[in-house]
Amino acid sequence: MAQIKTVGFIGIGVMGSSMAGHLMDAGYDVLIYTRTKEKADALMRRGAKWKSTVKEIAEAADAVITMVGYPSDVEEVYLGEDGLIAHAAPGTFLIDMTTSKPQLAKEIDMKAREKGLLALDAPVSGGDAGARHGTLAIMIGGEKTAYEACLPLFEQMGENIQYQGPAGSGQHTKMCNQIAIAAGMIGVAEAMVYAKKSGLDPERVLKSITTGAAGSWSLSNLAPRMLKGDFAPGFYVKHFIKDMGIALEEAELMGEEMPGLSLAKSLYEKLCEEGEENSGTQSIYKLWVK
Repeated sequence: MAQIKTVGFIGIGVMGSSMAGHLMDAGYDVLIYTRTKEKADALMRRGAKWKSTVKEIAEAADAVITMVGYPSDVEEVYLGEDGLIAHAAPGTFLIDMTTSKPQLAKEIDMKAREKGLLALDAPVSGGDAGARHGTLAIMIGGEKTAYEACLPLFEQMGENIQYQGPAGSGQHTKMCNQIAIAAGMIGVAEAMVYAKKSGLDPERVLKSITTGAAGSWSLSNLAPRMLKGDFAPGFYVKHFIKDMGIALEEAELMGEEMPGLSLAKSLYEKLCEEGEENSGTQSIYKLWVK
């Protein structure tokens, strides 16, 4: 397989900007497209090249990474008339790092193969901090040889990089991640509320419980933000609701009930109704502390 030198990056948001920056630091030529060009200004000042359409990215890159919002965006970028699959040259690697639907990942893989392209679904976990520090967990599905060829790219953006299996496996793994987080976030918020209402110093409580059996990434990284009133998005509420919806749809297809996930989704939907859709997931704390 050809060596990857030029990387297209579509979607420069809370996480995408840092991820593209790490690729630039590693010496890759990075081409950028995002709906709001201003989001790419900092990267362009560092030498990234702007392309005005997805088609232009497809025609110029050895590999294309997408980090967009919703499955509908993924479908448009990959399968649309002016999308990646229609215009990328044979041998191009297409890497979707959006959290999306496993079935869509399988469809993209099938259509990519028909055109001589290599597709991977590679969603991530670790939020804005993980993207910033290059420590993301990356969960990868697709052809193993394509994964091996793209591993140098993944190593610039993450630390815990795991090949999970054929197309769709990365997305299924991310659903496991989101299911585990969902009910856990309720517990983190309730624990902080309990600490505060019982007269304890919540920050001192955190020092005790983060290293014990209750320890989790959310407790260590998001509970402190709750206590400081920092609800800026490392990961948007609206996107978390989208992820939980995908997981529930997939669980239903498997004939499984997910009561914890269903409860968490209903609480986040209530939070969204209160105008917090663009806040970080730690803003669930606001349901208890106004």
